[in-house]
Amino acid sequence: MRRKPFIALVLAASLTVGLPAAYAKEVTAPPAQVQQAFDNKIIKRINVDNIYNDIGHLSSKPRIAGTQAEWDAVQYIETKYASFGYDTEIQSFPFESYEIPTVSVTIAGDTIASDSFTYTPNGEATGEVVDVGLATETDLTGIDLTGKIALVKRGDISFADKVLNAAKAGASAVIIYNNTSGSLNGTLGAPNDAFVPVVSLSQTDGDRLASSLANGQAVSATIEVVGGGVLQKTSHNVVAVKEPTNKKKATDQIIVVGAHHDSVAGSPGANDDASGVATSIELARVMANMPTDTEIRFVSFGAEELGLLGSYAYVETLSQDERDRIVGMFQMDMVGSRDAGDLVMFTVDGEKNVVTDLAAAAGVRTGTTLTYGQEGRSDHVPFYYAGIPAALFIHSPTEPWYHSPEDSLDKISKAKLQETAEIVGAAVYQVARPDTPALERAKVAPKPVEYEKEVGGLQ
Repeated sequence: MRRKPFIALVLAASLTVGLPAAYAKEVTAPPAQVQQAFDNKIIKRINVDNIYNDIGHLSSKPRIAGTQAEWDAVQYIETKYASFGYDTEIQSFPFESYEIPTVSVTIAGDTIASDSFTYTPNGEATGEVVDVGLATETDLTGIDLTGKIALVKRGDISFADKVLNAAKAGASAVIIYNNTSGSLNGTLGAPNDAFVPVVSLSQTDGDRLASSLANGQAVSATIEVVGGGVLQKTSHNVVAVKEPTNKKKATDQIIVVGAHHDSVAGSPGANDDASGVATSIELARVMANMPTDTEIRFVSFGAEELGLLGSYAYVETLSQDERDRIVGMFQMDMVGSRDAGDLVMFTVDGEKNVVTDLAAAAGVRTGTTLTYGQEGRSDHVPFYYAGIPAALFIHSPTEPWYHSPEDSLDKISKAKLQETAEIVGAAVYQVARPDTPALERAKVAPKPVEYEKEVGGLQ
């Protein structure tokens, strides 16, 4: 929502500045016109075409964690930051990745559509199919499955427990079918030598097979699982640091601006999250020569889509002194889609903090009303658990192209990129510019909103 400049001035002028314990002194907020003049030092330097072009480069191919494409993106990002004069570092961290296998189910000569489970062992088994219900310990009491294939319905206990129970009874393989419509893609949680090969069927196919068995029909099946396994891989974070320009007057505080550069398989990841990375790069360019009394760290995280691995790895490298000195973390994830909703701020606990206050105040000054709500699943989460004020900036509801091959450059809105860059840039500079502390209570963010729960990637 855009507001007329006059209203923005009135609202901004009504803000008071209070100081959290991390700040050294209390000051009175300067007039709104003065605050906007400082904002303009950042805003007028933002070139949205730079952001758009960087998105285009980064989204030329999927950037799956641990692949050459991700490494190419890491090098590109580091080169960009270094070109602005920043001290840069590429941090590597190991992770385990499961290679998805090829699976097949053949019954009476017919191949049935099937899917795999993460961490299933490879293998081939042929045998009589036996329906064992939910494969609980009670279901399998007194049943000998030696050389047979267990047909199991989803529900009640974990997939791993179902497989372990069937294997303990002697099953050479397991078929788990869905208890709701659609295909079934699941995980066994972690590797286990006691597992046997396992595949999934749809509810329709599973019910049909169970019905045949219930009618006394003997059914034989062949299960094949090929090419799966756990691989050791490496991903990377890119860290660029802007030291205070006047060391004698430095506040000893740190601000972190983050985004993640990896994407999911099959998706160019233009919005998720080349948009956040490219916006960070542009803000780094804009602030490179600006006077500051606060250290600013621009961090591009790897392997976010696999469980925030990069941001957890980065936070683990921080000393307690660094954690105490970081006064705020701004995470930008999916900030440019033309088909998404409004820009929203999310915190892990759903409560306002210094980051949301700063951004909400910046929104008032730049003409955008920001709402806030509760949501994790992006790289602000590890910072929160380390005791650092952090917030996610994302458009909600998300676009229909999320995590799909359609998340491409042509869906990116320059207007949304500009809006996000202005708000985050103004908020960060409110802290980083000389002799100005962060706001403690802006009191301009409306009531919380509900995030689109079906979105799972900002990980």
